[in-house]
Amino acid sequence: MIRQILTKLSGGDEDAQIVSSVLNGNKGLYRVLVQKHQRHVYGMGLSFFHNPDDAAEFTQDVFLQSYRKLEQFEGKARFSTWLYRIAWRTAVNRKGRMKEYQSLAGDETETDAPRGAYDTPEEAYVKEAARAAVREAVKELPEKYRVCIDLYFFFGQSYQEIELITGFPVNTIKSHVFRAKKILKEKLQDFIER
Repeated sequence: MIRQILTKLSGGDEDAQIVSSVLNGNKGLYRVLVQKHQRHVYGMGLSFFHNPDDAAEFTQDVFLQSYRKLEQFEGKARFSTWLYRIAWRTAVNRKGRMKEYQSLAGDETETDAPRGAYDTPEEAYVKEAARAAVREAVKELPEKYRVCIDLYFFFGQSYQEIELITGFPVNTIKSHVFRAKKILKEKLQDFIER
């Protein structure tokens, strides 16, 4: 069904065309944008809140906000950039409010990545250990570095798009990514050597 809709909306930025259709009365089409970007917004939620329930609530919040603000989308940047900016601001605001309520113990449940169809038990163990080591190392980064790393590597945003999302200048973002990579390399060195 989604492919049929996207095929009909050929040419140009598909997301911008969907936004235009939604604003022109085809409100049900908004679910296409939700389905297309939901995983990335949820991933950003996990990155900030480290809890699947909080990430799911955050995701729902972001899409409700973006739907309400859809008329503000001007098409100057990609829809995903505009959406991630809303998500980033929501996460920063929510995290600020949550800090006073968080317990020191921290409930850090993560979703398990699916095991490859042809992985041996040993390969699956090594892959999961590597994922866990990277997740843990990224969690320990200062927040300003973690946000830049997440948006650059995990969400595929360019430096210019990260600037639009976070408001950080491009040179600051480059510096944060460089420093974060250096810290991650040091933190993961023992794991790599093993």
